[in-house]
Amino acid sequence: MRATTITAMLLTLAACSKAPDPSGGTTEDLAAPTGIAVTAAPGVAFAYRYAFRLPPAQVARAQEGHAAACEKLGIARCRITGMRYTLVGENDVQAMLAFRLDPAIARGFGKAGVALVGDAKGTLVDAEITGTDAGGEIDRLSRERAQADTETQRIDRQLATATRANERAELQAQRAALVRDAASSGTAVAEQRDSLTATPMTFTYASGDAIRGFDASAPLTSAIDTGIASAQTTFAVVLGLIGVFAPPALALFLLWLLWRWIAPHVRRLRNRSDA
Repeated sequence: MRATTITAMLLTLAACSKAPDPSGGTTEDLAAPTGIAVTAAPGVAFAYRYAFRLPPAQVARAQEGHAAACEKLGIARCRITGMRYTLVGENDVQAMLAFRLDPAIARGFGKAGVALVGDAKGTLVDAEITGTDAGGEIDRLSRERAQADTETQRIDRQLATATRANERAELQAQRAALVRDAASSGTAVAEQRDSLTATPMTFTYASGDAIRGFDASAPLTSAIDTGIASAQTTFAVVLGLIGVFAPPALALFLLWLLWRWIAPHVRRLRNRSDA
C-alpha cells in the first residue's frame, strides 16, 4: 500500500504567498496556523490530527464547543467516535475528541476547530494530515480478486473431468484457498471504500502554554507565568518537606518535653540516694 504523509509545518509556512485554489478562488495567507492548505485528491483517504494547548479552565469548554459543532452538522456529515477528559493533577488536564466526517467538509471543520481554540486563548501546537492511496489499493485488490475468480473457474473445469481421488482432493484444497483469498480481498476493498466515504479527525488537548518562555509577542506574560510556575513548584516542595519531617520533629519535641518533666525528679532521687 502506497501511503503519503503530509506534516503541517505551520510556522515555517507563514511567509508563503497565496496559491491558486482549484475551485477558482485563492487560499488564505498562511501567516496564521489555521491556513492548512490541503486539497482533496481523488482516491486518497485523508486522516487529520490536531494538538492544542489551552489554559486549564478552557480545555473542557473548547472540547464541548468542538462536540457541539459536530452535532450541529448532523450524523450524516459528522459523528463523534471517541471522547476522553482526564484531570491528571492540579491545573493539568489531558483530553481527546475523535470524529468521522464527510470528506468534503473535513478541511473546513479542522480550520473552524483551530479558530475556536484561538478564541479560547489556546494555541495549535501540532497538526498532521496523512493520506493513503485507497483508490490504488482498491484497483490492486480488485485485480487480485479477478485473478482468483479466473483461477477458481479453471479449477472447476478440472474438477469436472478429474477422476482420481487424490487429484480431486488437491484441486478442492486449491479452490478453497482461492475462495478465501477472494473473500479477504472483498473485505479489504470494502474497508478501503469506507475510508473514502468518511474522514477520521482527532483533536487532542493539553493544558498550559504552547511553548513556555518563548512567546516573543508577550514577554511580560511569559515571565509572569514562569514566575508563578516557579513559585508553585517551590511551595509544593516546601509542603512536601513539611509532610516528611514534621511528624518526626513533633515526636522529638514531645520526647524533649517529657524529659524536662522527668529530669528534676530523677535528679532529686539521685541526690537522696547519695545523701
